Amino acid sequence: MSVKVVLPNAFQKHTNNVKEIETTAGTLPDLVTDLEGRFPALRQHLRGEDGQVRKFINFYVNEEDIRFLGNEKYQFQDGDEVLVIPSIAGGCC
Repeated sequence: MSVKVVLPNAFQKHTNNVKEIETTAGTLPDLVTDLEGRFPALRQHLRGEDGQVRKFINFYVNEEDIRFLGNEKYQFQDGDEVLVIPSIAGGCC
């Protein structure tokens, strides 16, 4: 089984400019662990101090929010494409 993961530009400075990876992760927790293993500098951006995936990091599987597919229980399928998207907030008055 192979899953394609597309990383955002904001994370690429922590991945030596790697934009895409292939993984055999079966679930979201497996995927996050794989990403951290490959790119240790990402850990602080993916997980909070409590060890949980940060709430502002969104994962989309084949353009659908993983929260609507079962979140951590969703089993990736061969050929899935996962987009990792950090929420962006802020602005000016």
